[in-house]
Amino acid sequence: MNSVRAFWLILTLLVAAPAWAFQSRVVTIPSAAMHESFDATVVLPDQYAQGNSAERFPVIYLLHGSGGDYTDWTANSHIGKLADRYHVILVMPDGGHESWYIDSPVNPRSRYETYVGTEVVAYVDAHFRTLATKEARAITGLSMGGFGALHIALDRPDEFGAAGSISGAVDPRGSEDEPGIEQVFGDPGRDAGFWNSEAIVENARGFGNAHIALTIDCGVNDSLVESNRTLHERLVELGVPHAYTERPGGHTWKYWANAVQYQVLFFAGAFRRAHVASHLADNPTSAAS
Repeated sequence: MNSVRAFWLILTLLVAAPAWAFQSRVVTIPSAAMHESFDATVVLPDQYAQGNSAERFPVIYLLHGSGGDYTDWTANSHIGKLADRYHVILVMPDGGHESWYIDSPVNPRSRYETYVGTEVVAYVDAHFRTLATKEARAITGLSMGGFGALHIALDRPDEFGAAGSISGAVDPRGSEDEPGIEQVFGDPGRDAGFWNSEAIVENARGFGNAHIALTIDCGVNDSLVESNRTLHERLVELGVPHAYTERPGGHTWKYWANAVQYQVLFFAGAFRRAHVASHLADNPTSAAS
């Protein structure tokens, strides 16, 4: 290959290949509820640095699963490029190894629902150029994080306009054998009332009442698929609008890394339908359409 052809080939590849220029940061977010601070990963789209200082962005919160931490999503998926593609800020807080993102009735030191649903949101809105409205916030997660995302969205209908779950453990009553779960939920026999009240299927009507854009995704080979199907059927029975997807795959990062692309696309559509733009012009209190 002569030098001229080589030059044009390289130039063509450079033009054709997307240049992902997102920024990934680790921040430390204090929790007054737990008297402790935790790290979180924040991914900012390229437009955040390249745009003008008045530009503001929707935020998608991504929760990790059992045994994971704030680094899981960036370590195991190409999540960063989605920030550039959809002009959104991505926030991945630390939810503890087995917190289930609830305010535990048996462990007063485990208040991860308050932390993620209130304190992390407040910190992100205070330190980054966000569109600080319900319509410009979405939350999703995998496995334990899928339960956490739906649970937090249901309990805070004024905070999140969209919610999702990927391979979500949507019914903790089916996860009684999970190590550490009793330390936050209590004994499944003695505290059965609490376990029942926390099941997402028992609270499905809340999604319709809160007008939350909802998407649920689970692999057909996942051990949690039956509980996800039950939730889907309950939502259909109640007439609650939602997207439900099953694809080949199991409880693996290969599945989650693929599924999150569809969830972020869903949230981007929800932002557009809510007339949320990735900037504010001269009015920082309302989203431009």
